[in-house]
Amino acid sequence: MRIFVTGGAGFIGSALVRHLIEHSEHEVLNFDKLTYAGTLSTVERVASSNRYCFVQGDICDADAVRTAIAEFRPDVITHLAAESHVDRSIDGPGAFVQTNVVGTYTMLAEARAYWLALDDAAKAAFRFHHISTDEVYGSLGEDGLFTEDTHYDPRSPYSASKAGSDHLVSAWGHTYGLPVLITNCSNNYGPYHFPEKLIPLMIVKALAGEPLPVYGAGDQVRDWLFVEDHVRALQAVFERGQVGRTYNVGGHNEKQNIEVVRTVCAILDRLRPRADGALYATQITSVADRPGHDKRYAIDATRIGDELGWHPQETFESGIEKTVRWYLDNESWWRPLVAAKAAERRGIA
Repeated sequence: MRIFVTGGAGFIGSALVRHLIEHSEHEVLNFDKLTYAGTLSTVERVASSNRYCFVQGDICDADAVRTAIAEFRPDVITHLAAESHVDRSIDGPGAFVQTNVVGTYTMLAEARAYWLALDDAAKAAFRFHHISTDEVYGSLGEDGLFTEDTHYDPRSPYSASKAGSDHLVSAWGHTYGLPVLITNCSNNYGPYHFPEKLIPLMIVKALAGEPLPVYGAGDQVRDWLFVEDHVRALQAVFERGQVGRTYNVGGHNEKQNIEVVRTVCAILDRLRPRADGALYATQITSVADRPGHDKRYAIDATRIGDELGWHPQETFESGIEKTVRWYLDNESWWRPLVAAKAAERRGIA
């Protein structure tokens, strides 16, 4: 198939691009604006493939989207392009509304126009796959899991903008008959993660000998999903998922943030000990919690397992080991990014 990937130079998008080129026969168009968090170095190892092409473009630019779709003629559009950092959404929510809501509307409008012009067979085979987050469901208590039927209750500008985009996609399916799919995933981690998110930020700051800022007591719980497990799920959904269906994708790895940071520190102690012999955990520092910080997320991924046979292959322990080792082995990738954009925790409104 011909797969149109928006945001294919970002973290999850680039993992999907690499996976499809290396583990399938699909042709891939990477459509990306190349914002601060998008860099073509993430797809460098597959860029020479004759099944890969790149177009620099903005999902809010209808003309650019229309031209790219018309020239590539996709069978599937996988829509990953988004502003995704909660802390940044607190500081500047406007960009999140523009990219995540207006951009998704633009993609839907252009996808529908393209789809309507297809012949009957191509029209039946076409899919618009929207990739979203578990944060649209709000915050869980001590018990329970998010299911596909959980009511939406977004708490941050980021999650509100993603909830809005989910609703637009669903509406285009119901109102116009566009064959849509939605996936809501838990916290991703792994190689090529821009060093502003928790895990890569802790690695970068630990190696620099800087304080490791943890919000509040660090007792917020997240379900951690290795990015390569996630992109296998995405492929399963757009290839075999039921049109109009939502699929939750989780790693079955609930961890408190402080547990995650301590695990990163312990792996670094083993793989690259500090010169002074001290433990990296001594750098952990509590900082003021961010506004509206959700307490717990956890995904029930039963549907995608039962219907599509997808299950995560990595435990948190195996995935975090691979992740830390990758950052240690690929300093040439992340050091220029850190130098260009100071890594920091944001959102202290």
